[in-house]
This record gives sequence, structure tokens and C-alpha cells, in this order.
Amino acid sequence: MSRNYDVIIAGCGAAGLYAAINLPADLNILILCKRELTLCNSSLAQGGIAGVYNSPTDNPQYHQNDTMIAGGFKNNADAVHTLVSEAAQDIERIINLGVDFDKNPDGSYHRTLEGGHSHHRIFHHADSTGKEIASKLLSYVQTLDNVEIMENTFMCEVKKTSTGYSAFLKMPDNSYETCNCHFMILATGGIGRVYKYTTNSAIATGDGITFAYEMGAKIKNLSYVQFHPTAFNNKETRECFLISEAVRGEGAYLLNCKKERFMHNYDQRLELAPRDVVSHSIILEARKQNSTDFFLDISYKDSDFLKKRFPMIYHNLMEQGFDLTKEPIPIYPCQHYLMGGIDVDMNSETSLTNLFACGECSHTGVHGSNRLASNSLLEALVFSRHAADTIASRIDSAPEGFDEAEFDAHIGNSRIPKGYRTETRNIMQQAHFVIPDKQAATEGLERIKKMRNDLLTGNYLMDADYVLAKSIVTVAEIILSEVTQ
Repeated sequence: MSRNYDVIIAGCGAAGLYAAINLPADLNILILCKRELTLCNSSLAQGGIAGVYNSPTDNPQYHQNDTMIAGGFKNNADAVHTLVSEAAQDIERIINLGVDFDKNPDGSYHRTLEGGHSHHRIFHHADSTGKEIASKLLSYVQTLDNVEIMENTFMCEVKKTSTGYSAFLKMPDNSYETCNCHFMILATGGIGRVYKYTTNSAIATGDGITFAYEMGAKIKNLSYVQFHPTAFNNKETRECFLISEAVRGEGAYLLNCKKERFMHNYDQRLELAPRDVVSHSIILEARKQNSTDFFLDISYKDSDFLKKRFPMIYHNLMEQGFDLTKEPIPIYPCQHYLMGGIDVDMNSETSLTNLFACGECSHTGVHGSNRLASNSLLEALVFSRHAADTIASRIDSAPEGFDEAEFDAHIGNSRIPKGYRTETRNIMQQAHFVIPDKQAATEGLERIKKMRNDLLTGNYLMDADYVLAKSIVTVAEIILSEVTQ
């Protein structure tokens, strides 16, 4: 069984949803969601969305400068200019779509400060901004008659055809279907589950990057992985609860194992240095003190203010037995974000015609080697809109019909052996953490290559376990290949 669409969007986070909103209303659009609709990295974003909008003191050039500095000047300056100069229109658009940002008593929008920013420019909804944005975008998309959403639908494989692309899907009832389109947008999120510990949700397995890579699309700077310095230090779970950078923006101190501040020994910006600087500083301090015990302390602030400003963080920490208002919180860096990805141009188009990539799976170049806090949601909006606009400009020249690729779910009868994902995560945690270990990367790459070859040549059933393992191993191979070059 097969179905045909003008556009297929893989992913239902901020980038995928906003692309659908900006596409023409007369297009037939399919959004694929491999798990439940609310499970995406966008929903986990706590801090906010950065942007200059109706500010008397800030301007886009300041925002661009901060973004370039944080990115080590490895950013694409044109892409950064687009990001910061178009921020206002997309922030205004999502406000009009119902997104509720916090306001001051006088009715003006409250804007907070985070590491690397020279001005208060981060719009937020308490400490759950991503959830607010994603939920409001989803609610709007669900009202659109031209958009179909398939939930719990797993994309197993994608192939390019003479008329566009074919996606091979494992449906909720475990049957398989092929869906064809003239245009495809990959908005599949990050790669967090390639690591042992991450702030990412369970969907972040690098599927879109793997699909694009297998079709021959250019992948760039996949080794530009960001490690957030202040994840709650609970090594009992793979998904680490993030303690937002906004907590440091409101004045929290970083403490070492002796409960002493230490950032003054590493950077004059102290706790408000960019994320990569703070994470590096923690690792260096850990080596100096021979301890991985670190803490974040904002207990000196008014308790009512903290509960109101960070309700989700406060609640989650209380569930773990820690009171943000009374004591230091144990933290340590862990994998958080990907700056590299499927390489795209200013219109979010990949090196393959009519294949687009938006959000964290894409490489627009705006982040350089280190993402500035709260630029991720903004990038998702600005560049998914560009993708939608480009598709709209080409729709009249799209082919009449749809070619369909051939797929075979039953390549083999056996399921893959257990252990591929676990071993890959252990290798990546050792080889390419905050300060990469080149020897471990070299040794790990050889093992990763063997595992990927086993998966590609083995007689395995194409089920979710197989696809996820192949994605994770493929992403790890690309990263370690870059690191060891």
C-alpha cells in the first residue's frame, strides 16, 4: 500500500511543525512522528528563544556578535545575519499563534540573560519555553485540513526517486507502507542517544542524518557536539535532567568538590561564559581536584522568586531529593546539542535537490563550533520558514505523478543481536566527550566501522531495533572519522 503527498516532513518538533504552518494551504502534507506527538527535543528546551524584538537597547548586530564569539568565529556569517535579522518576524508570528511568553508587571515582555549573551534578549515561558512553543505550534497544525499527522510511525528507509522521495514506514499496527512525495523535509532532531548520558529525548538517534548520508547528501561538522555544563548529576539514568543556563543567568554559582567557586581561574566571564568554555573549565577543575563532584548554587536568592522563575526545575529537583532554594545541586557536563549535521544552504536545502533539513539535524552554520544559548529554537523557526518558502516557489514546476522506490522489510528473518547501541555509547563517551581523546577515538573508530559493516551486510530484519542501531553506529562513525582526520 502506498500514499502520495506534495511534502513529507519527518519530525514533529518546532522545525517540522513551523515548516508545515508556513507551507501553502493547498499542499497535501504528511508529518511523521516516530513516537508520541509530544516527545521531541524542542519540548525539552527550558531557557527560551533568543531574539531582538521591540528592544530599545539591543539590536541584531549585538546578537550576531555574541553568536559569532560563542561559535569561535567558525560560523557562517551570512546565516547568522539571517538568523538575527529575521528573529523579530518569527517571534511575533508565534506570539500571534498563541505562544505565551512571560511578562513584566507593566505588560512588557520579560527577557532573561544566559551565558554568552551581552543583553537580556531571551523570551521565555517560565523554564519550559520549548514545551510552550511546541504545544502551541502542534495545536495550530492540528487545525489545518491539508496536514496529516502519523503518530508512532517509524521511518525505516528513504530513497530518492525521479519525482522526489519515497519513505518506507513501519505503521503502528506493525504493517509497512510506502509514502511518496515531491519534496521532503528532514526535521528529525539531534543525536543525543549516541552518547551514554544526554539531555535529549529518546527520539534523538540521528535517523534523519543517517537517511541523508545513505542517499549521498553532504554531512558537515558532525563532530561539533555541545556538552551542556549543568546537567543534573544522576548517572543512574541515560537521559539527564537539564538545569537551564538561565539559572546561571539569574546568578547561580558553580562550585567544585570543596564547595568553592572556581570559574575565575578559567574565564573572566565567570559562570556566564559560553557553554563550551564552562564545560572545559569543569573538566580541567575535575582533573585538578581529582573529583567529578560539582555543584550549582542559587540558594542565596529569594525562594519564592526561584519557585516562580524555575517551577519545572524546582519540581524535578525536589523529586530527586534536592531543594534548589536551600542547597547546592550536583551537576556535571553531558551531551546536549549538535551544531553540525546535514549541510544545507540558506534555504535549508541539502546537496540533494528538493530534500531539505531543518532544526538540529541540519547544519546551517549559524552555531559555529558552539551554540549560543537559546539560539536553537530560533534557528528551527527561521530556517524551516525558508524551506517552506522555497518549496512554495517550486511547487508549480513539480512533476505530475509520483515514482515509487522498492523496499524490502524482510531482508532477513533474524533480529539484530543486542549490544550495538550500548557499545557505541560507551565508545563515544570515552572518545569524544568534552575534551576528546584521540587515541580512544582512533581505536573506537575501528570497532564502530566493524559494527556498521556487520549491520549493513548481516541478514537482519528491518525493524525499529535495526534502524536505530544503524543510525547510532553511522553517526558515531562519521563523528569519529572527523575527529581522527
